[in-house]
Amino acid sequence: MTIAELVREAALEQVGYSADECLKCNVCNTVCPVARVTDLFPGPKYVGPQAARFRMGHTLPAQAKGLPRLASPDRTVDWCSGCGCCTAACPAGVKVAEMNSQSRARMKAGKLPKLRDWGLGQTDLVGTVGVLFRPIANWALANRPIRRLLHITFGIHHSAPFPKFSRGTYQSAWKRRQKRLQKQFGITAEPGPGAAVVYFHGCSVNYYEPEVAEAMIAVLARNGYEVIVPPQVCCGLPLISNGIYGEARAHAHKNLEILAGYARRGYKILGTSSSCIHTIKAEYREMLDIHDDEATVVANATWDICEFLLDLHDQGKLDTGFGPLPQDLPYHAPCQLRSHGIGLPAMDLFALVPGLRARDIDHDCCGIAGTYGMKKEKYGIAMAVGAPLFEKVRASGATEAACDSETCRWQIQGATGVRTRHPVEILLAAYRAADAADAAEAARR
Repeated sequence: MTIAELVREAALEQVGYSADECLKCNVCNTVCPVARVTDLFPGPKYVGPQAARFRMGHTLPAQAKGLPRLASPDRTVDWCSGCGCCTAACPAGVKVAEMNSQSRARMKAGKLPKLRDWGLGQTDLVGTVGVLFRPIANWALANRPIRRLLHITFGIHHSAPFPKFSRGTYQSAWKRRQKRLQKQFGITAEPGPGAAVVYFHGCSVNYYEPEVAEAMIAVLARNGYEVIVPPQVCCGLPLISNGIYGEARAHAHKNLEILAGYARRGYKILGTSSSCIHTIKAEYREMLDIHDDEATVVANATWDICEFLLDLHDQGKLDTGFGPLPQDLPYHAPCQLRSHGIGLPAMDLFALVPGLRARDIDHDCCGIAGTYGMKKEKYGIAMAVGAPLFEKVRASGATEAACDSETCRWQIQGATGVRTRHPVEILLAAYRAADAADAAEAARR
């Protein structure tokens, strides 16, 4: 048996042991947002550890494709949104959501995925084409007859939230910026790990939200850090969510190969997408069973941007010269952020901004769960899951909300009409408010 096979066997034993650790207490069923609003999903316990007891020891043909030795449950597991609330709540530490995700992948192994599910997983392909044909693509996504046609033919709900494509990819813009710096100042060497961080921007920034990246870079510059943006591909989470593990694993290895070199040299890897960062920190190992040294060293070096900034504050190194932002700000902590186990660093940072009345909405899930709520058969479930959150945001009367995850931002903004921004954008606005106040004071003198 090879070393890789021994590692995989050890991981499989851990999965089985995890199932046996289930106390049958029903806590996971109680906190499940999907089971709360529909009877289509019997609950994470029943399709996860309880079903796993009947599956242990059975081998599927899918095992040859690198999947763990667990047989598939019934098809109700496909109604699991993968939000991770069950895993976070389990008093015995059972990886319920991860177990269910692997079961879904096993159920779909050896079969061609639905065109829709495959397409929703091809974020780099869709993003590249969308940016290239931006005017047409954005017009099409805003056109009701075309959206209805997509609903009927591909199964993507006609009211699902879709962002507008940006003018170009962020990777291209970054390369142009670096060429300008080299031409103007002759800068060719990368700054060292004490002066810079590595940025994993993810697909949302690359194709839809470059302003989030610009906000992060400006906030880090304010605190003495430069940013390195290496080549990268989609983290693979949309593929994982749709049970396409083989391709997701290929994405993971590409990213790990690039990021591991930086991690070993002492760089911290930062991200503005709580979903992407959690995938790198945990799901490459827990979902895809990648247990090599690269996965471990990269996971240990990876930080959420607000987690990093709060750590600077705890060390007394954060620039706290924020200007006043006298406004109400409802904040939603997405499921993937809660899965990090780092608390709510954005709320701690908001408390440093004078006049900012940030309030944690304290709702478990907005419902979108990546691509889950975009599917026509699951859109209604997603909206029902998020309904209490949407009502609280609307009732707040605020003109803006904040959330760390891109798909959650799109979901909240689409459902409420309230502009929803990344926390780092709010922090940049506070820095700019301070600059404006200083400029006004200097003008008065």
